[in-house]
Amino acid sequence: MGDDLYQAEIVARAKAGAADTRLEPHDARATVDNPLCGDRVVLDLRMDGPRIAEAGQRTRGCALCQASAETLRRCLPGLDRAAAAGGRAALRAYLAGGADLPPPWRDWEAFAPVRAHPSRHGCVTLALDALAEALAATEGGG
Repeated sequence: MGDDLYQAEIVARAKAGAADTRLEPHDARATVDNPLCGDRVVLDLRMDGPRIAEAGQRTRGCALCQASAETLRRCLPGLDRAAAAGGRAALRAYLAGGADLPPPWRDWEAFAPVRAHPSRHGCVTLALDALAEALAATEGGG
């Protein structure tokens, strides 16, 4: 494991992901931890009916986790619950060697080098775990 994981795009996203962009007010907030490595993602959603109007996050963890949370924050606005929920399975399949990602998840192709490092998949998918929890908290709302 080395420099192949930390290409310029991942490093840039990680730097952006280090910023606290949490939302106040928010319709849902989820906090998830990876007890194996200490990564933590806090994800906020602001809804507009069935669509995500805005997402915010605060991530403490490795560069992959920070880059992933920032990628998620950027791609969520405008998605409805079903489209957003589909990202978790799509990303896991992609990291496991599956086909190319469908829109709107193509920004995650920057994480292609992680495919060869299964022990790091959890760093990339932790933000999607937070999304699943946040979406569950919005069910029946908006």
